[in-house]
Amino acid sequence: MDLFPHTTQAPQRRHGAGLWAVVFAFVAVMAFSTVPTPLYTLYQARDGFSTFMITVIFAAYAVGVTVALFFAGHVSDWLGRRRALVPAVLLSVASAIVFLVWREVPGLLVARVLSGLSVGVVTATATAYVAELHLGERPGASPARAQVLATTANLGGLGLGALVAGLLAHSAGAPLTVPFVLSVVVLTAGALGVALAPETVTRPSRRPAYRAQRVAVAADARGRFFGAAAGGAVAFAAFGLFTSLAPTFLAVTLGHTSHALAGVPAFTAFTAAVVAQLVARGWDIRRVVTVGMAALSAGVLLVVAATWLVSLPLFLAGGVGAGAGAGLLFKGGIVTVSGLAAPARRAEVLAGFFLAGYVGISVPVLGLGVLDELVAPRVALLVFAGLLLAGLATSARSLLGGDRRAPARRRALQLTREESSRRKRGPGSGSSAWGRWAAGSPVACSTPVIRCPRPTAPRRRPSR
Repeated sequence: MDLFPHTTQAPQRRHGAGLWAVVFAFVAVMAFSTVPTPLYTLYQARDGFSTFMITVIFAAYAVGVTVALFFAGHVSDWLGRRRALVPAVLLSVASAIVFLVWREVPGLLVARVLSGLSVGVVTATATAYVAELHLGERPGASPARAQVLATTANLGGLGLGALVAGLLAHSAGAPLTVPFVLSVVVLTAGALGVALAPETVTRPSRRPAYRAQRVAVAADARGRFFGAAAGGAVAFAAFGLFTSLAPTFLAVTLGHTSHALAGVPAFTAFTAAVVAQLVARGWDIRRVVTVGMAALSAGVLLVVAATWLVSLPLFLAGGVGAGAGAGLLFKGGIVTVSGLAAPARRAEVLAGFFLAGYVGISVPVLGLGVLDELVAPRVALLVFAGLLLAGLATSARSLLGGDRRAPARRRALQLTREESSRRKRGPGSGSSAWGRWAAGSPVACSTPVIRCPRPTAPRRRPSR
């Protein structure tokens, strides 16, 4: 038996086992990225650093994700899914080891950057890998199962990591050690499982010239793009709140110092995002955005009210509303920007959308950390919420206002974009793998990836 087969040589059952191995590794990496969330207050109490420093450590993760998405998120298209995914999972193992051996602030920053680099490559690669392995196991089947698995692994993993780390910090004798030792074990097992999965990409005989992911938006599409980008930034900022400072608000403002509780807000927010995206799979874009904005606004207001009324149930209810709304708004943004360019240029537009998202997940949270040093935490959160609502209002004017150009004008612009793309690719050349996927299903990938190629059922070699 070939331990490391190509997809053309592997039986269907091997694709099924490989699918679950990749899903396991996907969940493990995403869960590990939120393991530090309930532990920040422990580091703060031990070392005496400020709330602002917590946001700096968190922002280091966002920097790592952004760098990986733009410089390495697409290399699996020619290097191979397995060859890209195994090293990416091992980067998370390296991050966990740094957390164990270098526990001062510089070490925390390095560990978070490594974790971000890992997540950036894994989200881009694992989503495509899951879809391809699914078709290898069930040729001709609907991609819906793969989409559900990828969405659940991504957002569900983010919520699971914070919850498990909080429970371990509460029950284990060494709260800053046990979660990371367990992470090393789980992540290593995930890397081994991926290493045994069938490879689904045939490496080209000649490696293409490397280039980083471009960001480009057509001039006539910039109004709606900026509206979608503003919405994406707000959604990411809401997630950033729950994965950085929510445990601090629980402990300092609400008076709940239980480590087991510290990871619950992140868990509820991301779980609500998963459920909302799955429920809204058949909705039209306007309904997705409208409900998302309403839920996010209500959730943020509930969180603010909870800090003034000192109410834990309100705080958690706000997390559910904000998480569900952020998940829907993110999905709506993906659909919107995917329709602003011809298939071959969608990766460039989506790259700009994710750049806005990761600016949103870091800069507003950093600002909240600065405000927390100057005013009372609840006042700082009130200002933060006001900025998020202002961002939503800006986004709503574009996303819900609709494209007021005449249908003929819109069609002419779309034909112009497609013709421009054909000329730039040259005669006889096909669209990129991302373009072929996006043309068929612009919302199939509801996770933060820049390239998510459309898989095709593996062609099997005839038996002799």
